Amino acid sequence: MNYFVTGATGFIGKRLVAKLLGRPGATVYFLTRAVELPRLQELYDYWGCREDRVIPIVGDLTQPRLGVANADIDRLKGKIDHFFHLAAIYDLKASAEDQQRANVDGTRNTVRLAEEIGTRHFHLVSSIAAAGLFEGLFREDMFEEAENLENPYFRTKHDSEGIVRRECTIPWRVFRPAIVVGDSRTGEMDKIDGPYYFFKLIQKMRRMFPSWMPTIGIEGGRINVVPVDFVVAAMDHIAHLEGQDGQCFHLTDPAPMRVGDLLNTFARAAHAPEMAMRINAALLGFIPKSVRKAMFALTPVRRIRTAIMKDLGLPDDVLDFINYPTRFDCRETLRALKGTGIAVPPLDSYAWRLWDYWERHLDPDLFIDRTLRGQVEGKVVLVTGGSSGIGKATIRKMAEAGAVAVTIARDAHALDEVRREFEADGLRLITHAVDVANPEQCAAFVRFMTEEHGGVDILVNNAGRSIRRGIESSFDRFHDFERTMEVNYFGALRLTMGFLPAMIAKRKGHVINISSIGVLTNAPRFSAYVASKAAMDAWARCAASEFADRGIEFTTINMPLVRTPMIAPTKLYDQVPTLSPDEAADLVVEAIIHKPVRIATRLGIFGALLHSLMPKVAQITMNTSFRMFPDSSAAAGKPAEGAAQTADQVAFSQIMRGIHF
Repeated sequence: MNYFVTGATGFIGKRLVAKLLGRPGATVYFLTRAVELPRLQELYDYWGCREDRVIPIVGDLTQPRLGVANADIDRLKGKIDHFFHLAAIYDLKASAEDQQRANVDGTRNTVRLAEEIGTRHFHLVSSIAAAGLFEGLFREDMFEEAENLENPYFRTKHDSEGIVRRECTIPWRVFRPAIVVGDSRTGEMDKIDGPYYFFKLIQKMRRMFPSWMPTIGIEGGRINVVPVDFVVAAMDHIAHLEGQDGQCFHLTDPAPMRVGDLLNTFARAAHAPEMAMRINAALLGFIPKSVRKAMFALTPVRRIRTAIMKDLGLPDDVLDFINYPTRFDCRETLRALKGTGIAVPPLDSYAWRLWDYWERHLDPDLFIDRTLRGQVEGKVVLVTGGSSGIGKATIRKMAEAGAVAVTIARDAHALDEVRREFEADGLRLITHAVDVANPEQCAAFVRFMTEEHGGVDILVNNAGRSIRRGIESSFDRFHDFERTMEVNYFGALRLTMGFLPAMIAKRKGHVINISSIGVLTNAPRFSAYVASKAAMDAWARCAASEFADRGIEFTTINMPLVRTPMIAPTKLYDQVPTLSPDEAADLVVEAIIHKPVRIATRLGIFGALLHSLMPKVAQITMNTSFRMFPDSSAAAGKPAEGAAQTADQVAFSQIMRGIHF
């Protein structure tokens, strides 16, 4: 038996060809473009057969008679028993023009070729989209009853089916598959479509919350999902049955799930939290369509919607299908498949395979360069305070990744030592002795960097000053507040303001501010330090709002306690858990790669929430730590002395790991 297949290189098509080849003596001809010929070997390997059983016919879906050469038409005449037309655009994101050319014009061209070569049976693989957004139960014998076909995908699938029904002179059969997902046995899929659009959201939920935590989700209509292996097996069987011409078959799940249940099934497969409480999207139906349209036409609303949809990887109109109103009767398909064992398997029996395959092969994050080198190679990266601690560890990682590594600090001798250390390891480091508290030195350095390097691509404001002293011990030390503000706020601000004009001109740049967990927890004894860091945090939030459309990113890292020379005078910190400078530098690397608005520990976030929701409880907690841990010897004006920690201090420092005491 001989077959002709369009779309044989597609996800469903190549599996259908493999199924047809399982029939004795089967030969399959398939349409392919000339540019695809060199890449066909991969398909032959998949099919596991010789080229004399699967024969390519060069053509183009959008051309009359599919652009097939006369010689090929002559050799096909009278030979084709079954013509399967699968080639089409199955993508909500495709333009209306592309869908018209492929789905409608392509179907008409296909029918004409099938008629000219004398095909005995014509099979159109349509879609449940041909029903539009029909309200109620759509039967297999219904066609003209389709409604709400404004979406280009729905319209073109309906119109292409109409061409076969009205114009095709060959005995025909129409198959309407539901939303096709991966193979129920292997999970294999070739693109993001249907429920896969929500996988990124499920993945984000898994990263944010433990699997046992109930969440709030959305409920909607019933979504009909079927695995590709069912679709292929059903088509192959029904196409070869006698007496079924002129009929349509719904390749659908007779018991489809609601949106909320479907998403929860995938959430379980991903070990993500389930939506224990679901809000029915139908509740929004009382808002007139004209009002919703006008609201989403507003620029702020439109930009917010676009940003959210992009971040979640969702097409713009996917939410229109949450309240999907159509149910599909499939009794003719069930009758035709009775006794064959071909049936839609329960989704929860193979959802884990679909998730696993997506996360290993289709997750968009897999195709983004997430390496530090990919982000900084050849770019000018300035890290302030690079003579020691976090700054030194960070600028080393930048140099190792191929960045034009630049650092500044007050101590020229210490910078020379760092530069020689880097050179000994084969790394290039550009150093400048600059005091960020000195306006003239900052201005001169900005001019130099702008003239020599065109500014900087990434600025890490790390240089800082910390003072651990209670307010009662600071009544006569107002200069403590002035000098922390001069370095941590004004110093960072001078450099940021200096380099912003070049970033604006290039429409790209990234400013990373090393802040403190103390800003989130309002750490006592650090009022001068925390206030200066909080000032920079607030400025960065304002700046980020102003430059959100200029390609300039701002990231704040609320760094927990790090073992650096800055904390050395406080001997108490010798006995509490801290990050190493290298671990702190890894947080900067994370900021450069992912460009989040904020990086903070869970304890820091919890502290901020506690201060917002239960401020009195937060104050009591922090006051307890204030009274439990005394001032350092330096702050108290006494000689340095070491003291063993009490059991309470050890327990508290472990629980509040990373917080400044």
